[in-house]
Amino acid sequence: MSSRDQVKASHILIKHQGSRRKASWKDPEGKIIMTITREAAVEQLKSIREDIVSGKANFEDVATRVSDCSSAKRGGDLGPFGRGQMQKPFEEATYALKVGDISDIVDTDSGVHIIKRTA
Repeated sequence: MSSRDQVKASHILIKHQGSRRKASWKDPEGKIIMTITREAAVEQLKSIREDIVSGKANFEDVATRVSDCSSAKRGGDLGPFGRGQMQKPFEEATYALKVGDISDIVDTDSGVHIIKRTA
């Protein structure tokens, strides 16, 4: 696959009770994740998105602090990927974004995300 067919994105993931894997680098045993409803995760992410879009918060800084994905240590950076490498809703949302745009809430088996397309 050529680099022209790839996108690059960062994301913030909030896991919840319905996530397929209920553990993260912040919560290795999943004790906190098991108490979070999908609705609570969505509300938290909506608030985070508003802060980022309004300029009150920096996407990478927030990702480092709150994302349940191991990419948090890279400010949420997932690096380049092509079609078929991510869960379908995540892939579709990322490819639909323009570089620099931030998605609305994206629901996958992993949890809920906001995605920032970076290339």
